[in-house]
Amino acid sequence: MKSDVPTDVMTIREMCDAYDVTPRTLRFYEAKELLTPIRMGTRRLFTRRDRARLALILRGKRFGFSLEDIRQTLDLYDRDNGQTAQRQKAYELALKRLAEMEAQRAELDLAITELKAELADAKAKGLVPNRAA
Repeated sequence: MKSDVPTDVMTIREMCDAYDVTPRTLRFYEAKELLTPIRMGTRRLFTRRDRARLALILRGKRFGFSLEDIRQTLDLYDRDNGQTAQRQKAYELALKRLAEMEAQRAELDLAITELKAELADAKAKGLVPNRAA
């Protein structure tokens, strides 16, 4: 008996296990049209394309890219039918994000330095309770 289910697909549970995401996350990305699983009744079947896109989405989110930035990069691949435009856009977005992250780190480093100085000053003035060392 031949099945109507395509080969090389994953169920929502298999996707969740493989990518350590929740079903809600997958449905969210589907609602945002970042993933387009095959619908068979109430079942969602994720293709190799969906899996590749999810991997890119998760990497983009880990780097702090917005969903819109991720969408634009993924859409470029679809339009370009290759990776030239996508790689260029991803590179430009990565440079911008790296600059933002470095600026955030510099701000945090300054705040940490200032807070340590305040704490040291409070301790030197005897303002620290005995239980806090």
